[in-house]
Amino acid sequence: MRAEQLFDVRGLATLVTGAASGLGLAYAEVMAANGARVTLLDRDAGALERQVERLASHQWDVRGEVCDITDRARVREVFAAAAAHHGRLDVVFANAGIDLPPGYLTAGRRDPAGGIENLPDENWDRMIAVNLTGVFVTIREAARHMKPQGGGRIIVTTSVAASRTSGLPGFAYMPAKAGAAHMVRQAALELARWNIHVNAIAPGPFATNIAGGHSLTDAAQQGVARVVPLRRMAHPDEIKGVALLLASPAASFITGAEITVDGGRSHGMADPA
Repeated sequence: MRAEQLFDVRGLATLVTGAASGLGLAYAEVMAANGARVTLLDRDAGALERQVERLASHQWDVRGEVCDITDRARVREVFAAAAAHHGRLDVVFANAGIDLPPGYLTAGRRDPAGGIENLPDENWDRMIAVNLTGVFVTIREAARHMKPQGGGRIIVTTSVAASRTSGLPGFAYMPAKAGAAHMVRQAALELARWNIHVNAIAPGPFATNIAGGHSLTDAAQQGVARVVPLRRMAHPDEIKGVALLLASPAASFITGAEITVDGGRSHGMADPA
């Protein structure tokens, strides 16, 4: 089979949450550029409109729906609208996520504001609502549409933080992502009978707007370069290959997997210069 057949996503009805920036936008862009029909979801109406217009200017088949992933009724509504528009739902990226810093370390020093004893209830509740419950709601709605049609792909954005500790993100980020990673495995087990593949992408350090765009600063970029074996932070475009893989026929026997994209950071620190 030729590469263009292995990675053929033409015509696939695709929905991406958190799609107006960062990794979600990269997922939407690579799918649309390769012929998929894409619905972008985001709570930021202005950013969503701008990105839908930009992608549509390439004559790609895209549409947008304003949606806060914590609003379950709205999630169900936009899934139904996307399925009605496209006639089905083939691929769903459960990508929406947030971080609410500080963690207990800031600039390499202990930050009392990020200590567990000072974590506000509202921060915990919001992080779990978006990063864990939001993934559950997205998988549930995807399954409701994919079961009757006999298959589909669900791809969840987890994080390397799902399997390792860190003092940088807000405390709730790690347990929420760990829960999402295990949810992928459980959903993959349950939904395989209906030919629904459920997989995860676990990004490491990517330059995105999460946590107020902290990763975009020079200090963050330099810090990452010191510890990542590839000596740099990733650009969101560098997530596109694995996203296309998991959505395509090339992943026909992959389910319950979590693919790490972190420049080798999970395996150790960069060698000294």
